Amino acid sequence: MKTEFYTLGSFEFPADAIVIKGKLEAEGIPVFLKDENTINSDPLISAALGGVKLQVYSSDKKRAKEIFDEVRNYATDEFGNPVVCPNCKATKSEIYYSRSTLFYKLFPFFEPKKYQCMQCNFITRPAQ
Repeated sequence: MKTEFYTLGSFEFPADAIVIKGKLEAEGIPVFLKDENTINSDPLISAALGGVKLQVYSSDKKRAKEIFDEVRNYATDEFGNPVVCPNCKATKSEIYYSRSTLFYKLFPFFEPKKYQCMQCNFITRPAQ
């Protein structure tokens, strides 16, 4: 029997994923943290691996996503205000890295910051 997983989110630090994991497990949803041990042993490669992936069984996706959306932190600007999507005006955006070139794959910390709206998936750069 093949088991499929759904990735709810990626986190730069394992501690951030563990907080959400605890909440989901308290609600009875099994959670798996992909790449957690690798990043714990060498935190500097977190960006190269795409962070710690918080995964649940595909059958638990809907309920897990509802819980995750209740407790997650969305992107804020330098003043602490939520980032507003210019496309749909939603305030639920996350930082997005495309890593589209070899340079950004090798040095992801040089890539300009962008945001992806969780409502409409629109990707934008912050206002300068």
